[in-house]
Formats: sequence, structure tokens, C-alpha cells
Amino acid sequence: MALTVRFHELGGPEVLRLEDLPDPEPGPEEVLIRVEAIGLNRAEVNFRLGRYMDQPRSLPSLIGYEAAGVVEAIGPRVNGIAKGDPVAVVPAFSMRDYGTYGELVVVPAAAVVRRPESVSAITGAAVWMATLTAYGALVDIGGLRAGDAVVINAASSGVGIATMRLVKSLGGLPIAVTRTSAKREQLAALGADAVVATDREDLVAGVMAATGGAGARFVFDAVAGPGVRQLARIVAPGGIHFVHGNLSGQPTPFPGPETMQNYSMRSYTLFEVTKVPARLAPATAAITEGVVSGALEPVIDRTFPLSRIVDAHRFLESEEQVGKVVVTVS
Repeated sequence: MALTVRFHELGGPEVLRLEDLPDPEPGPEEVLIRVEAIGLNRAEVNFRLGRYMDQPRSLPSLIGYEAAGVVEAIGPRVNGIAKGDPVAVVPAFSMRDYGTYGELVVVPAAAVVRRPESVSAITGAAVWMATLTAYGALVDIGGLRAGDAVVINAASSGVGIATMRLVKSLGGLPIAVTRTSAKREQLAALGADAVVATDREDLVAGVMAATGGAGARFVFDAVAGPGVRQLARIVAPGGIHFVHGNLSGQPTPFPGPETMQNYSMRSYTLFEVTKVPARLAPATAAITEGVVSGALEPVIDRTFPLSRIVDAHRFLESEEQVGKVVVTVS
């Protein structure tokens, strides 16, 4: 029997149940992993609330996108992975079909990457969702170049910090946007070349000052909602405004004539990259290199044991964290 987290109804953190279930077995093109650490994501909060782009296929439902551990078994037609290999799981599947919260989990082989021996399970569980989200948009699609300014809102989140570090590692100019000036020093220490705290300063003025009036080549927007009209005013001509989340919970308009200029605004999810093997392979290679070198090592705010998965989700929803929340599995 293996401890597995499922939820039997939609709702708050308290709906998550830790249950003893029979050990799963991998099918064709699947891998069984003995989990050592699990990275938590806002997407999983929205999934259990029924507010995610995917809805549970049925209840009870599994949950989870990220994990790291050791291969326990492989199914038929799996190549390049063997029992005992240290690995990590990347988000390349739907939570309607698979989940990573548990002691033993089955995932598609296409979602498994080798974890170098020098990379801990906690690091391996925390890096992929956030860094692939940024890499897919800014590098794979946008072609980020040295010197490019990138505005990142919700900058203290795991994705925000991973984006700052990625941009910095490639010679870009990460500009962090936060609602509270209390996080200014932390964000600067984590790699932001400039920080705009909207509780005390004007967003447009702050970004224009940081870019010498040129505006940003990219806006990486996790918030969406009516604020896109203001963000449109800081995109440089020919730039791209990526909308990859909706933390505002509000409808997102296309900016009107008062802010329209020569730029693109598009929705984006990391699945554009993770579900296409030819695009995922170079992304995982580049990120692995960055993690090993330390340039892309994730920032961990707090860890919780699996027995406290409800508390871990409560903390994740509090938005108090700076960086990733990770659950450890003993």
C-alpha cells in the first residue's frame, strides 16, 4: 500500500485526503516513481477548486504536476530510463489522468527527465513548472536576447523568481512588479534589476524609468484582468505581452485604442512546449545545465511533510511565500 493524496469533492485545502491505496503499476509508456519530494503549484489549487482549465475527469481525483524521486519500475515501450535512476517529473500531462502527490506515482515516460546526482530531490521537484513556464514563452517563443527588458508581475511567486533568474542568466533585464514595497529588498536580492512596488509608485512611470523610456520587450503577466490596459502602455514597439495566468480572477479585456500600439498580446501555457518532444528536449537540457551551474536553482520558501499536505496548500494559498513550497516524502 502507498500513501496517495486525492480529493473526493471540490473545495478548499481541507478536501485533500491522504489515503492508503494499492501500489500502482506502470502501463505502456509509463514510469513508476518512488517520490522523495513534490513541488506545489497554483495550478493545483485551482484544480481542486474546479477553477482550472482542466476539470477533474471524475472524483475522487489525483492531483499534482511536479515530483522528484527514483524510478521504481518501467512499463512496456519505455526506453532511456531504468529502475534506480534519479528523475524528476515535468508538467507534460493533464491532472485529469495523472497526479504526483503520493509515495508511489505513475506518470508518462514523456514527462520524466533524468536528475543529475548533484541535484537534490527538493530542487528537482521545485524547478520544472516555474522555469519551463518562463523558458517556453520568453526563449522558445519570444527569442529572448541579451539586453531585453522583461516585466514580471507576481514576482515573488515561484514562477516570478524563476523568470527573473532565467532572464538574468541570459543577459536580460528583469523588472519585478509587486503589490507591496515590503518585498522590494528580497526581490532585488533574488535577481531583479529593478523593482516596482505598486503600493507606493506608478507602474508605468517605474518601468519607463527602469528602461530609459524604451519600455519592455516582454511583459510576463500572471495576473491578467483589467490591469492589462496599464501593462500595454509599457510594452516596447514590437514587444510581446504574454498572459500566462489569471490571479486577478477577473475578465481580461484586449486593451483599447487608447493603449494600442505595435505589439502583441497572447495567452500562453507551458504545455505549448512540454507536450511537444522536439521543443521540450532543448528546454530541459538548458534548464538542467542552469540548475547544475546554480544560475537557475529554485528558491524554496518552505517545506512540509506529506502528512501536512493540507497545511502546505493553506500556506500556498496565503500568498505569503517568496519562492516555491515543497512537500517532502519520507
